[in-house]
Amino acid sequence: MERITHWFKKAEAKLDEMGKPAWIAAMVVSFILVWPIGLAFLFYMIWSGRMRSSGKHDRTFGRKAFSPTGNHAFDQYREETLRRLEDEQSAFEQFLEKLRQAKDQTEFDQFMDSRRRPAARPSSNTDDAVPA
Repeated sequence: MERITHWFKKAEAKLDEMGKPAWIAAMVVSFILVWPIGLAFLFYMIWSGRMRSSGKHDRTFGRKAFSPTGNHAFDQYREETLRRLEDEQSAFEQFLEKLRQAKDQTEFDQFMDSRRRPAARPSSNTDDAVPA
């Protein structure tokens, strides 16, 4: 049993190293060969988070992208660029929040206007007219 567990861990590490396309290819091949294994593969990929675009299994990219290169100028440039992108992301999120608030306010104003309209209409009752 320990050998099988070791083999699975080794295979998992190799697929992680090759990335998401390798996981998808392995799943497709397993569906072709024996569909219950392919189904188990799919459930495992979803459960473990390997189908997400970023997360705990993107460690290889994370280490490469943020580890120092040894070139001070490039590392400084990369840090400034990442900081600028984070600032832009924050500004964009604030912009989206303002848009949501404006949309909410507009919808609320429309609701309140629709509630006021029936009460503000004059009565078109002809019974109040005096006969001549």
